[in-house]
Amino acid sequence: MSRPPAPTRADFGWWDSINTRWNDNDIFGHMNNAVYFELMDTAVNNQLVEACGRPVEEMPAIGVVAEVSCRYLREMRYPGTIEIGIAVTKVGNASIHYKVGLFQGPGDEAAAEGRFVHVYVDSLTREVTRIPEVIRDSAADLLR
Repeated sequence: MSRPPAPTRADFGWWDSINTRWNDNDIFGHMNNAVYFELMDTAVNNQLVEACGRPVEEMPAIGVVAEVSCRYLREMRYPGTIEIGIAVTKVGNASIHYKVGLFQGPGDEAAAEGRFVHVYVDSLTREVTRIPEVIRDSAADLLR
């Protein structure tokens, strides 16, 4: 059974850059697996802040992480900059499914590919609710 090919930069429509930190490396000299999830969460929320024009926690509905996964394709490490691409693969009534590509160094292929799902809940009651229109519109722009 062969692995699916790595996503390329062309697969993503929104970009962020985050510098690695000294403590991102683990004892094996590469970025610890948990850091990949922190980077994906940060990039998705940075995109939402940009799209909404205000902190997402001030919205009447907030996205909570319902699912996250990562396919590691090659090592990343400190020091360096991680370029993070975001695409949306599905927009439901209350959820958005993201594809996240993490790139470090030259080359067109991702070093890691993530899946990230937000489910929207009322910010006060925490009941599942419809995605706010500003976020829905932003997600629609990133559909691939």
